[in-house]
Amino acid sequence: MTDSQKDNLRQAALQYHEFPKPGKLEIRATKPLANGRDLARAYSPGVAEACLEIKEDPANASRYTARANLVAVVTNGTAVLGLGNIGALASKPVMEGKAVLFKKFANIDCFDIEVNESDPEKLADIVCALEPTFGAINLEDIKAPDCFIVEKLCRERMNIPVFHDDQHGTAIVVGAAATNALHVAGKKFEDIKIASTGGGAAGIACLNMLLKLGVKRENIWLCDIHGLVYKGRVEDMNPQKAAFAQDSDKRTLDDVIEGADLFLGLSGPKVLKPEHVAKMAKRPIIFALANPTPEIMPNEAREVAPDAIIATGRSDFPNQVNNVLCFPFIFRGALDVGASEINDAMQIACVEGIAALARATTSAEAAAAYRGEQLTFGADYLIPKPFDPRLSGIVSTTVARAAMDTGVAARPIDDLTAYKAKLDASVYKSALLMRPVFQAAAQVSRRIVFAEGEDERVLRAAQAILEETSEQPILIGRPTVIEQRCERLGLDIRPERDFNIVNPEDDPRYRDYWGSYHEIMKRRGVTPDLAKAVMRTNTTAIGAVMVHRDEADSLICGTFGEYRWHLNYVTQVLSDAEHHPHGALSLIILEDGPLFIADTHVRPFPDPEYLAETAIGAARHVRRFGVTPNVAFCSQSQFGNQGEDSGKRLREAISLLDQKERDFCYEGEMNVDAALDPELRARLLPDNRMEGSANVLIFSNADAASASRNILKMKASGLEVGPILMGMGNRAHIVTPSITARGLLNMAAIAGTPVAHYG
Repeated sequence: MTDSQKDNLRQAALQYHEFPKPGKLEIRATKPLANGRDLARAYSPGVAEACLEIKEDPANASRYTARANLVAVVTNGTAVLGLGNIGALASKPVMEGKAVLFKKFANIDCFDIEVNESDPEKLADIVCALEPTFGAINLEDIKAPDCFIVEKLCRERMNIPVFHDDQHGTAIVVGAAATNALHVAGKKFEDIKIASTGGGAAGIACLNMLLKLGVKRENIWLCDIHGLVYKGRVEDMNPQKAAFAQDSDKRTLDDVIEGADLFLGLSGPKVLKPEHVAKMAKRPIIFALANPTPEIMPNEAREVAPDAIIATGRSDFPNQVNNVLCFPFIFRGALDVGASEINDAMQIACVEGIAALARATTSAEAAAAYRGEQLTFGADYLIPKPFDPRLSGIVSTTVARAAMDTGVAARPIDDLTAYKAKLDASVYKSALLMRPVFQAAAQVSRRIVFAEGEDERVLRAAQAILEETSEQPILIGRPTVIEQRCERLGLDIRPERDFNIVNPEDDPRYRDYWGSYHEIMKRRGVTPDLAKAVMRTNTTAIGAVMVHRDEADSLICGTFGEYRWHLNYVTQVLSDAEHHPHGALSLIILEDGPLFIADTHVRPFPDPEYLAETAIGAARHVRRFGVTPNVAFCSQSQFGNQGEDSGKRLREAISLLDQKERDFCYEGEMNVDAALDPELRARLLPDNRMEGSANVLIFSNADAASASRNILKMKASGLEVGPILMGMGNRAHIVTPSITARGLLNMAAIAGTPVAHYG
């Protein structure tokens, strides 16, 4: 990195911390405080009731306060991030960052506490005095051996989890990486020899973890800045180092590296030389974790041992050993069961959960976050990436189970499957709303054909469909391309073995398909030659013909291209007297709940009959998500105050609906703010028939609906499920190019339920 690049990075980092407001944290209220009644409940006199309940039973603190989801990150700033003893105040940006990671990855609230106290026993006294405030303590960046003393005293005196992340967080991730590295190398913990540099807190904790995983103590050779830790050595020794002292006349790393299977470095730059690597066992495992410069650079190690399996602490190399894979999720599991400690069983459960996740198929979300990186289990992918959304559900659940099994859980969880689903729902914003759809889809087995079968998102969705549903994916695409991409993406699925393929270039059904298409279109200007060309080149038309011929139950298309182009072919082949498109419905999941918007794509300027059909279809589909529809017809006009086009069409649509008793609430025409604000709506029309906020907005033209959908997605961080094509009997859905693999899985679940199932 050049001096200019370093300066640019420094300025960017400083600006990140300063703007738009200083720091990385703020405190927000979780309850309303808008009037005197709220104030009376939040503070005096209402707060006294919660206080008395806690005085009567201290366990009630988890019911009436935020304590059960509140962690303290505590430091004295004596060993910060490789910066050393920079003091408590200078360490605050790091501790704020740790608190942000807790919130981001596990939704745990956090206070960073920087303490000016270098005496470990006094620091332990201060931490212990904080127990009434917090559900757990995360000790951070305290120098060794003081950190051992502080943690020991706090664990003995406190009845909440105390976890020194520099020690145990690093050890857990190293344990997971070592588990998988040995798996790749074909070696076992009980057989390997380890040469380690670094006798600090993290290094000692990693060695202790490896002992728990099966490494024999006599096979661990620990070196520090003074050389080998051997029996009889007095220089710079403590009980933690002494536990690994060897009875040997060897004195240096060069003396002990011979035949080592694993090098574990938590020391400093360039400690491991290429000549050391040359002495190691075949297929050496090198964990060079010093930051920012490792003990040896990966390219230098591979020059000597091309088959070496290498991990570092850096994000610009494969296999970054990063504590964020561990600490948010071990705390999440511990807090949720009210654990009194984080014991060995919980830590090993965390190791096993992280390791197993890396061996599983890569999630689509992680692949999207790390686009361009190879995320297939192997030498360059030993541990998951931090943004893998499955970490929360898998790791936290294994930790919670271990806490319960070992008797340290004050609030055991009855249903761990439901608990994992809840954690997944906190990561996948759509999971909670999609649950009833997935449950309905699980009752049947439908054949879903994907028009763009070579697309990476479709391939990842197909993998998820086979793992999570009873549906049968069919992909349209070239078999060799699909197989090569599945292999490159690290997917377990393969064509024909796991799913069927329609090859546009060479399929035995080609004659039948163009014949069917020609029969449908022969009086609409399509000649046999044109029908043949369409069935060779147009995958949407091929998929629609498959549904028409009952070779598939539903088509999903639109991952690229313009919506109405796809709609043209879907309508050509699948529309009939019973089925015709009457709107695209988009579900936007917002922080305060779901909002459905129609018609976003199908009819630019719908007439009243079409608008009424859209409302009926929307209400039916909304119920699929377990939501009671509350439909608002939205326009610039407000309850008849404008007589022109849009308001007039909406009023006529409402009149059509009024001609028959409906099983859903609808009102309009009105502005969007009136639809969403019951108080405003009541002032404008006191006797309106709608209660509460609308959850379905039907617009008078597609431009308004589409603009609202995109604004909510981009500016309100709304997550879209859809668009759902209404009126086609669930036989076809057209997505948009912005859809993700998770979005395609959601659409497959929607397509996977017959219309008869939901109305």
